[in-house]
Amino acid sequence: MIRIGVVVIGWTSDDITGPLPRSRNVRMFLRGMAELGYVYGRDFVTEPRGIENLATVTELVDLKCDVIVATGGGATLALLKQATRTIPVVMTAAPDPVSQGYVQSLARPGGNFTGMSLQSTELTGKRLELLKELNPVAEIAAVFWDTSKPELWTTAQKVGQAQGWKMVSVQIGEPSEIANGFKVAADAGAGALLIPASAILFSRAREVAELAAQSGIPAMYELRPYVEAGGLASYGADIEEIWRHAATYVDKILKGANPAELPIEQPTKFEFAINTRTAKSLGLTVPPSILVRADQIIE
Repeated sequence: MIRIGVVVIGWTSDDITGPLPRSRNVRMFLRGMAELGYVYGRDFVTEPRGIENLATVTELVDLKCDVIVATGGGATLALLKQATRTIPVVMTAAPDPVSQGYVQSLARPGGNFTGMSLQSTELTGKRLELLKELNPVAEIAAVFWDTSKPELWTTAQKVGQAQGWKMVSVQIGEPSEIANGFKVAADAGAGALLIPASAILFSRAREVAELAAQSGIPAMYELRPYVEAGGLASYGADIEEIWRHAATYVDKILKGANPAELPIEQPTKFEFAINTRTAKSLGLTVPPSILVRADQIIE
């Protein structure tokens, strides 16, 4: 029986357990495995580790998992990097695995880590452009970031200033600092927020979306789950498709491929989602030019 470790932030272990988990991302991974001919319970089982017990991801090494599929951000990959240099780790949307030190290069990872990269900072300019269309009177944009994505602030500051924004940094060091972050943004006169799918923030997507709504400041997010939780809009990679595609990496590894030689792939499918109910509550009129470009409209 093949044993696959599955590590996800934003969900509990119960949410990602079994053949029909509540997490859509993990369901998409299992769908990808099924499409490749693997039957859960006959050919493989999963060993889940959710947000409440990330400290136990090293147990997956003791369990001698054949491969580990792990969320690309936060402390999860760092823990796995320390725990094993032999068990293959398939990353699902790592922010920038080369600069983070998990692989030597995208073309040739060179170790036991492979998978997919988000390269999310490259889309910062597009997110700020969409924010300006959603709230054209805004002049100040506050950028939330934590230590799992330190490059976001420097990129956003440079790109935003080139677009005419005044940029404000809101660094989040601990989950308890999230609420105060919105106060910092409001006190700075921010008329727009840029919020990534980094470790601390994405694992508390619903809380973040609710606080953003309470602040009354329009926010642009990196991934669609924020919008489904009540956030205004998002532009980024299709994270569910990334999880589905992770199954192809697992399949290749199980058939003998060396993860050190499996190139890191970057997303090719991006999606723009908008929550019109949230827009209405913020007093925003979403222009038709925005709606026709949306891949998903949540009403």
